[in-house]
Amino acid sequence: MSQNILRSGITTGSCAAAAAKAAVLAWLGTPSTTVEVTTPQGQSICIPVASSMANAHGGMASIVKDAGDDPDITNGVTITAVVTIGDVPGIIINAGAGVGRVTKPGLTIPVGEPAINPGPRRMIILAMEEVLPPGKGVAVTISIPEGDKLAEHTLNPVLGIIGGLSILGTTGIVEPMSEEAYKSSLVPQISVVQALGFDKIVFVPGKIGQNIAVNRFGLPAELTVQTSNFVGYMLENAVRCGIREVLLFGHIGKIVKVAAGIFHTHNRVADARMETLAAYAAAHGAQPQTVRDILACVTTEAAMPIVEENGLMEIYQALAGRASERAKRYVFGELSIGTAIVTMDGKLLGMDDGAREIGGKMGWSIK
Repeated sequence: MSQNILRSGITTGSCAAAAAKAAVLAWLGTPSTTVEVTTPQGQSICIPVASSMANAHGGMASIVKDAGDDPDITNGVTITAVVTIGDVPGIIINAGAGVGRVTKPGLTIPVGEPAINPGPRRMIILAMEEVLPPGKGVAVTISIPEGDKLAEHTLNPVLGIIGGLSILGTTGIVEPMSEEAYKSSLVPQISVVQALGFDKIVFVPGKIGQNIAVNRFGLPAELTVQTSNFVGYMLENAVRCGIREVLLFGHIGKIVKVAAGIFHTHNRVADARMETLAAYAAAHGAQPQTVRDILACVTTEAAMPIVEENGLMEIYQALAGRASERAKRYVFGELSIGTAIVTMDGKLLGMDDGAREIGGKMGWSIK
C-alpha cells in the first residue's frame, strides 16, 4: 500500500538567517537567488531568496516561508532582514515590525528582548559571519509584515510576547506537526505562570474558555492557560513546574469527559459525553425516557434543555466534583483541584467547593 509522504519545510529561524545572509551578500555586490544556511544540528539547507538589494549602508533581503505540509500559521509569510554594516566588529539582532518582544519571565529569551529564540539567533549570527568581511560589524533587523495580526492567533499574547510573532526553530526544519510537538508547545504557558511567582493556575480547553474565564468571570489573565485536548499532560506538567492549585474551567462537553476519567479529550480518542451525562441523570432520579433522550443527543448543548426541564441541574455540581476527584487521582494527589463548568455563552452551570476556594484566592467573586 502506498503512503503519502508529508513534505517538510523551513522554520522562521531558517528564513531569518537566510534573509540576513542574502542582505549581506547584496551589500557585497554578489546578490544570490538562493543562500545556504546551517541548522543548529549542523545540516546545510538551501533556501530561495524572494528579493534582495543593496543600499547606502548595507542591504535588505526577503524570504517567503515554506512550511511544507505542516499547518503552520506562518506558511507563506515574508520574512525580511535589513542589515547595516559598520566598522566595529560584532553582530546585533533587532526586532522590526511584526516580530514580538518578550514581556514576561519564564521563556528562553530574557524580558525586553526580541522574541528570537536561541537556535535562530545562532543561525542568524553564523549565516552572516560566513560572508561578513573581516573587521566589519553588522546590525540586522528582522521583520514580518502582518506578523502582529498573525500573532493574535497564536499563544504569544498568553506567553507575554507582544507586538508580533516569534522567530522559532530548534532544528531549522519544519516537520509536519506531530501531537507530541503540539503538546510541548503548550507547556511554556505553565512556565510563565511559575516564573511570575504564582503557584495557582486556571486550565481552560481553548481560547473561547479563556475569554469567558477572563472577560466574563474576572479570573486573572496571567494565570489562565490553554490545555487544548491534553488535560492530563498539562496536569502532569503543572506538578513538574511546581504549581500547587489548579482550577479546571471549561465547557460541559470537555469537563464531562474528565469526570469520566478521560484526560485526552479529542473525540477521536474517547467520547463518553452523553453516556456520562445520562448516567449522572439516572443517579439523580431521571426517568428512563429522560435518560434515553439524553443518550439520543449529539452534543451536550443539546442535552442541557432536557436536564433543565427535568429538574436535574444538580448533576453539574456533581460532575464538577467528580472531575476534580479524577484529576487529583491522575496526579496522585499532588495538586489541589477545583472545577467549574460553563456553557458556550458563558453561563455558569456548576462548580465544586474546590473551585470556590481556589477561585476565591484568585479574586473571583463567586455568588
